[in-house]
Amino acid sequence: MRLLQWFLVLSFLFPPGVSAAVRIRCASTTSTQNSGLLDYLLPLFERESGIHVDVVAVGTGAALEIGKRGDADVVLVHAKDLELKALKAGFFVKRRDVMYNDFVILGPPADPAGIRGAATVPKAFRLIAAKGAPFVSRGDRSGTHHRELFLWKKAGISPKGRPWYMEVGQGMAKTLRIASEKQAYTLSDRGTWLAVSDRDRLALSILYEGSPLLRNQYGVMAVNPAKHPHVKYPEAMKLIRWLTSPAGQKAIAAFKGPGGQQLFFPDAR
Repeated sequence: MRLLQWFLVLSFLFPPGVSAAVRIRCASTTSTQNSGLLDYLLPLFERESGIHVDVVAVGTGAALEIGKRGDADVVLVHAKDLELKALKAGFFVKRRDVMYNDFVILGPPADPAGIRGAATVPKAFRLIAAKGAPFVSRGDRSGTHHRELFLWKKAGISPKGRPWYMEVGQGMAKTLRIASEKQAYTLSDRGTWLAVSDRDRLALSILYEGSPLLRNQYGVMAVNPAKHPHVKYPEAMKLIRWLTSPAGQKAIAAFKGPGGQQLFFPDAR
């Protein structure tokens, strides 16, 4: 009788198709979560592997720190230079490119700084600074924030502390809403911009796009089991192999945003 009771409890906690024993933790970015990509992809992986993936969605900088501490088994992030640095330092292993999309510069449709048609991204940033036009930065050490600081550096400008520069410490969707309220410019990954639920109500337009400097590369890597023996390395590698396999890459290409647009482009090598 007691055995039957335990069976009923376990059946309730772990319904058919969900393994009670095999769960891994993935630290990833708000863009993969806000766009709906992970909600689409991970059930496909789980059905094929029997491994359930628990996601912690934070900025890339925070995701890497979680992995460095051994509080995740695998990370899926988008700041390649930071990833390679952490890989070289031995915190992670087996990094692979997975997919890309791009960043875009958004701002008030009237474009008061006149960045539409600027010759280069640094030129667009210099126009914003010269006009003192409001700019909203995520300011959260995310991959998007990291790229934005890279672009300011390319422009030869240090924006921190300027009256027109606001660091909000928020994810991408909230940052877009703040930029809309402030009639400000901001940098966003295209996927989040296309997928944000209230996009039609935001007073923002894409004003600059298409530069190689705006490519947004995503990578996946396992937490190094030599540093953190408790991590579920074999299961993390199964996820990495699936994301970079023909099946995983096909699934990424098939994922579409609310308007039917492709949000991520597979490029595993």
